[in-house]
Amino acid sequence: MRTVSRKDLEGMIGSEVGVSDWCTIDQQTINKFADITHDHQFIHVDEAAAAKTPFGGTVAHGFLTLSMLSHLAATAGMPVLEDLVMGINYGFDKVRFVQPVRAGKRVRGRFVLGAVEEGSHGRFTLKFGVTVEIEGEDKPALAAEWLTMQVVQQQQ
Repeated sequence: MRTVSRKDLEGMIGSEVGVSDWCTIDQQTINKFADITHDHQFIHVDEAAAAKTPFGGTVAHGFLTLSMLSHLAATAGMPVLEDLVMGINYGFDKVRFVQPVRAGKRVRGRFVLGAVEEGSHGRFTLKFGVTVEIEGEDKPALAAEWLTMQVVQQQQ
C-alpha cells in the first residue's frame, strides 16, 4: 500500500493504480473453500469427475476467486489516503465470472481507480475496476466494480 493525499488520489481517477503479485489457486485451497462454504459441487472437489467436463479438471469457485481480491489488492501497492484509520469492503456494483480458474493456475489482479466520493465523518468511497487475470489465458477469471471505503482521521 502507498499513502497518498486526497488531491493525488483524485488525480489517479481513470488510471491503473495497482497490479498484484501472482497467486496460485491450488486444489488444497479449493477444497478448504468448499469445506468452509459447504459447496462441494463435483467440478470443484472431484478431480476424476471434473476431468470429464469441458473444464478438463477441477476449477475454483467463482466466489473463491472473488474473495481473493483483498489479498490481491494488498500485494498491488494500492493507494491509501493519508491519516487512514481503516479500510473496509463496501460492496460491488458489478461482478462477472468470465472464465473459471483451473486448479493449479496462477491469478493476479489489475486495479483501475474509477471514482472517489467523499462522504461525511471522514469516509471516502472508492470504486475500482478490477480484472483478475489467469496466467497464460486470454480471458480473465472475473471483472468487477469493487467499492471500498477508506475512513480517515478527521482534523480537529
